[in-house]
Amino acid sequence: MGVLLYYPTVNPPTEVLHQALLYWDGIASVVPRDPQVYDAVVGEELKRLEERELYRPLAFSEESLDVLDPLGRAGPSWRSGQASTVLMEELRRLAARPDPPRPTTPAEAVLYTSKISYPVEAALRAMGLATSDGWGTLNVSREVQALIVGVLAREFAHHPDVAFFPYTDNETAYRNSLRPASPAVRALAWEVELGRLLPVPAPGTPTADVLAFRDRYPDERRRLMRALHRLLGDLRRDYEHPADVFAQLRHELSEALEDYRAAGRSSRTAWVHRSVTVSVALAAAASGALLLPDLGWLLGTVGGYALNVATREIRPLREAREEHEFSYLHRVRGGLV
Repeated sequence: MGVLLYYPTVNPPTEVLHQALLYWDGIASVVPRDPQVYDAVVGEELKRLEERELYRPLAFSEESLDVLDPLGRAGPSWRSGQASTVLMEELRRLAARPDPPRPTTPAEAVLYTSKISYPVEAALRAMGLATSDGWGTLNVSREVQALIVGVLAREFAHHPDVAFFPYTDNETAYRNSLRPASPAVRALAWEVELGRLLPVPAPGTPTADVLAFRDRYPDERRRLMRALHRLLGDLRRDYEHPADVFAQLRHELSEALEDYRAAGRSSRTAWVHRSVTVSVALAAAASGALLLPDLGWLLGTVGGYALNVATREIRPLREAREEHEFSYLHRVRGGLV
């Protein structure tokens, strides 16, 4: 089912953690390379999940951070130019505001220097958007933190062996991870609201109970996510006929959803619905199709719930995996009624 790649911080909210344990093979987040810093910042719950191989700590290498530097080790590249252009434009925009997001004391947020490249660190200092505490961290605002890690998230979801899916509860980070570098270099995507199909345990539910549900109902969980990702994958490829795609898969998705609901009813867990939006990058040929951004409509209904879809423009990735170029936004306080 793939691994949920949480950003922009190391430790996800409990609700996102539970979402990962229910609907994914596990959860990952980006951590500092220094083992001592890792031990200090990674929560005990994540460490316990790591022992069960349900949590993957990811650390950027010096080479991988070249994506933030248009003049990286291998020279200028399409991939590094796209990400670094978006990042530097947004940093300059923040710094030029009448009320730029300056670092505060105590620190509102931090960036570990092992998570960013030196050119980015230098730019942050020069623009007055970061200060250093001398311990391998930069003192920044939450806005700056969300911007930088958001831009990185989609770039580093590409992996030759593991299907990572960028997932955040920070809308600013989500939008920055997708924003095109320029009107001339952009791609089209669907945005689909899935929150009604992916309930989460109510606040206060122990993680042990979520793990017990995960172990008891593996088939129901996998069937639902496979049906959803098959729908999203087919929408990506057959972008000119979304209604036909939905019609063909509606029965499979409805049955998977009903089986999962039955499993939920048999447990003693209380469930809630949160807004979960997924962005699905369309096939490259869609750029010439008769699709316009910022249009939305009802795709159809499944299990009594409406499934809405909209178009938007995003930043293309040169190295995206063809089968799952998806990004998720989870609104922790965005309850659905």
